[in-house]
Amino acid sequence: MNALRFIVPGNIGHRSGGSVYNARLAEHLEALGVRTEVVALDGAWPSGRREDRDALAQALRDAGLVIVDGLVAVGAPDAIEASVQAGARVWVLSHMAFPEHSGLEGRALAAATGVICPSSFAAAQLMSLYGLDRVHVARPGVLPAEAAAGSQPPHLVCVAALLPNKSQLLLVESLARLGHRSWTASLIGSPDADPAYAAQVAEAVARYGLEDRIRLTGELDGQELEDAWHAADLSVLVSEHETFGLAVQESLAHGVPAIVRRGTGAEEALGAGGAGAAVDLDGGPDALASALAAWLEDPELRTRWREAALLRRAVLPRWTETAERVLALLRG
Repeated sequence: MNALRFIVPGNIGHRSGGSVYNARLAEHLEALGVRTEVVALDGAWPSGRREDRDALAQALRDAGLVIVDGLVAVGAPDAIEASVQAGARVWVLSHMAFPEHSGLEGRALAAATGVICPSSFAAAQLMSLYGLDRVHVARPGVLPAEAAAGSQPPHLVCVAALLPNKSQLLLVESLARLGHRSWTASLIGSPDADPAYAAQVAEAVARYGLEDRIRLTGELDGQELEDAWHAADLSVLVSEHETFGLAVQESLAHGVPAIVRRGTGAEEALGAGGAGAAVDLDGGPDALASALAAWLEDPELRTRWREAALLRRAVLPRWTETAERVLALLRG
């Protein structure tokens, strides 16, 4: 096998875990000698319009081996079925389930040659929803990174586009309860994914008088993002729904512990090594504020989490391992 077509959504205008995974996978498959043609399809995914589904059918034509991002595949089961029936091997890379489109998604995944997920959490969700048995896990890797130096006072980061699911409002409200303690924070993510929500987050920061303590940086990448990680002491990812949480793994790659929401796939990214905590947030901002206060007030706890994060940093998989896992599945 020396050629692969990789179809990804073109309607993601911000840095997301799925888009980073796709880009790293394509890059490292190429490094393993697989000529990888990345095709970005614009469209109203996941539901898709008729012209979007036609574009996918065209992209699948004359392809022997294909990976289709699940965001695209969900809306076009007919195209997946037709391509497989014509002899192509079409794998779906499902970063998350779309139960609101269960009829379409179930058909698309059942028709595919196989399904790849970034986490056991995501795979279990699909198997539970659709009774699939051809769901495989290829966990994300990390890039080599320097260990963070941290800041004084302690600096918290939340790396995620400003979207309601990512719960930055919850984080701001929690930090507002800790105004008498010493800390700073950065919310690192695009404000363009949902401008109305981004405006609510900015308004909350101003309403609580935290403009000098919480910085809305916008989306960062490259050296700017590395610099932000270098200054971090703790990362927070408390999305309502998360199938893995690539930002958590990036945090650990820099030796930065994390707080995540219990019951989400971010727990899998955090692991059980004590490099942070998974918090039950049914109690809302008070519950998160309590967890943050415990970390801020207990130097021994901060040290334990930091040491555990440094240990995890040393054993995290690289993106080459992710690509090798996917390549083994495609060849099998």
